[in-house]
Amino acid sequence: MSRPRHGSRLTALAAALVLGGTAQAADPIKLGVLEDQSGDFAVATIGKVHGIQLAADEINAAGGIAGRKLDLVIYDTQSDNTRYQEFMRRVLQRDKVDVVFAGFSSASREAYRPIVDQLDGFAFYNNQYEGGVCDGHMVVTGAVPEQQFSTLIPWMMEKFGKRVYTIAADYNFGQISAEWVRNIVKENGGEMVGEEFIPLGVSQFSQTIQNIQKAKPDILMTLLVGTAQASYYEQAAAANLKVPMGSSVNVGQGYEHKRFQPPSLANMYVTTNYIEEVDTPQSKAFLAKWKAKFPNEPYVNQEAENSYHAVYLYKQMVERANGSTKRAELRKVIAAGDVCVDAPEGRVCIDPKSQHASHTIYLAKVDEKHAISFPKTWTDIKPYWLGQAGCDLTKKDPMAQYTPSNPPKP
Repeated sequence: MSRPRHGSRLTALAAALVLGGTAQAADPIKLGVLEDQSGDFAVATIGKVHGIQLAADEINAAGGIAGRKLDLVIYDTQSDNTRYQEFMRRVLQRDKVDVVFAGFSSASREAYRPIVDQLDGFAFYNNQYEGGVCDGHMVVTGAVPEQQFSTLIPWMMEKFGKRVYTIAADYNFGQISAEWVRNIVKENGGEMVGEEFIPLGVSQFSQTIQNIQKAKPDILMTLLVGTAQASYYEQAAAANLKVPMGSSVNVGQGYEHKRFQPPSLANMYVTTNYIEEVDTPQSKAFLAKWKAKFPNEPYVNQEAENSYHAVYLYKQMVERANGSTKRAELRKVIAAGDVCVDAPEGRVCIDPKSQHASHTIYLAKVDEKHAISFPKTWTDIKPYWLGQAGCDLTKKDPMAQYTPSNPPKP
């Protein structure tokens, strides 16, 4: 970055003397963006960067946030957790950003979250995940298990049967999500007939497919992540495995129904808060704006939409805090319980206890030709579990992640 010339310094100083506090108000608000634009997760995450850029362009064209321009400071984290740690320190300590939008995988979030806590930063995690983060330094706009599994699993068990098999990525997302599946299956009178955890990077599934065929489940829950694990679907189709599939991540993140030849994803059911096939006026208007700016975008997924409306949530917080970007002031706004925006998916509000978002949840069905239909839609599904379990960030900030088997202590 070039240094301002001496005359520019004098002009700025004079303006500050004459205008007082208004000079500071004209400084841009800096939003750090740490997302995977290369590596294993990039196919699902480049759209997150584009969503932030689209919202920032719209906001700046309309006068900015509280009269201040929104500047983006973007780094490619390369699907590498150590990059998240490196760049999180950089954006908070060197770049002095006001807020950071960061992370796809739960492993990346948990790699950088202690740094945000330590440096008293403020971060948005705009991703579907396994739930449980109770941390006043974080706002989560992605859907969580009580929004996706508590709708999807009972619906599928009623339609297809009660024998359930889970295959999941072998890290915190997959492990905790599988725990949610076990609990909801049990609560609804079902039976777990198998469960496998697949290391990230694995792309050969012949043994897993044989295990599923032997177990004869009515439903297969697939919680696979990344381009390598997505190889499962074509291999399962080649083996003529036709068990109805349920997922909280596939289609909505990696748009496998577009990337793979039919019928690899046939009979897949996904609960998602947004995909580009959502056929509403607000979704169509959003897609038209998106395609005008990014005409070569292969797909607009739920994380892209989350990232877009998250910028507007942040804008509202700052403006209601009288232009302050201080975390303490923004949390006071959140605590009021009425931070909401009309997003492409529908109304989205931030729960003050957990700082997670409510969502419209769409049940998306993939047919033999990979066309999408929506058998059911649930409106205003709240992220209720953390608050019911004892997380209340309006009173206490434990900066922790909890699970159904390890809830907050009274």
